[in-house]
Amino acid sequence: MVLVESTGGEALVVVKDNGPGSAPEHQVKVFDRFYRVDRSRSREAGGAGLGLSIVKWAVEANGGRIELISREDQGSTFRIRLPLVKTFHDATVMA
Repeated sequence: MVLVESTGGEALVVVKDNGPGSAPEHQVKVFDRFYRVDRSRSREAGGAGLGLSIVKWAVEANGGRIELISREDQGSTFRIRLPLVKTFHDATVMA
């Protein structure tokens, strides 16, 4: 599920899945470069552990923040908040 809405001067993007979720000890590290929850996966099998670190960098570079809410066997939810600004046309757009 993906939800996008404007609230309180921010754009809120919520991405939720029904995957395996992640344990609390992994949640604090998932945004670290090269971190992979499943250590048995090699780069050849898929993933270098860069995706979420790039997402976090892009969100923060645009003045936003990202959070993860996850429970094992119940999936994960990522909430991204980005500031909204007024343009010269007086339309609201993301910064």
